Amino acid sequence: MNNISFHTPVLLKETIELLNPQQNNNFIDCTLGGAGHTLSILEKTAPLGKVLGIDASEESLRIISSYIKGRDLEKRLILVRDNFVNLRRIAEDNNFYEVNGVLFDLGLSSDLLEFSGRGFSFLRDEKLDMRFDDRADTPTAADLINSLKQEQLADIFYHYGEERRSRRIAEAIVSARQKQKIFTTGELVEIIKKASPIHSKINPATRVFQAIRIAVNHELDNLSSAIDQAIDILNKNGRLAIISYHSLEDRIVKNKFRNNKSLKIINKKPIIPSRQEVVTNRRARSAKLRIVEKI
Repeated sequence: MNNISFHTPVLLKETIELLNPQQNNNFIDCTLGGAGHTLSILEKTAPLGKVLGIDASEESLRIISSYIKGRDLEKRLILVRDNFVNLRRIAEDNNFYEVNGVLFDLGLSSDLLEFSGRGFSFLRDEKLDMRFDDRADTPTAADLINSLKQEQLADIFYHYGEERRSRRIAEAIVSARQKQKIFTTGELVEIIKKASPIHSKINPATRVFQAIRIAVNHELDNLSSAIDQAIDILNKNGRLAIISYHSLEDRIVKNKFRNNKSLKIINKKPIIPSRQEVVTNRRARSAKLRIVEKI
């Protein structure tokens, strides 16, 4: 296995440069994914620097664990399957202190889209689950779609997906589920198509699926809490880097950074990918990187 990443790390050069990992530093990667950022950090922090890598995906952790087995990296990369909303507890459970930097890459990892079978992509006909961690005893996407009131669904689509036809789509879903419950992505996509014909480059299912996923996983509330925890556990002069992919996330990050007096903003404007990176890695096209230093 020559390449463990499911995707090319977004803004890799800029992230590593501004996080500025030094020999024997310790970092936390809250969204390990394919470990592209983490492997670069480990390279810079050799020989003793460690990374605590967190991911909800069993598949990601299994592949990375297999890759590092028997290597020096095995001693320096601590893998934890969990949600980053539990960041403080995870660090304490692993006696992971003296943290020089924390990274969040909030993009949906390609393994969830390609291999999870849990309905994250509207391009595949799968069960409507959308939980990042399928061990969680929490409502699935199907549970929300089949139980929430029309107004609640419309609010989710509008506030989390910024979908202008939210009310029309919610009405269509409620009407359809009265005849037959909705259990698959394919069924949901057909309902969305009929309620909101495609008139733009963006398929309306894109925004609706994003909104449902955010609601199922409490993504925005979890991000807000995790940022506070990351700031708390950072060493003085430690840095926090967050790569976001849509305006709702970026707004939370920007406001958290601006309103915390213990932080120095490293880049006043978010760093975005070069045109060349976007051409070679479409996943990077909406990425924004913000970095702060704890003072």
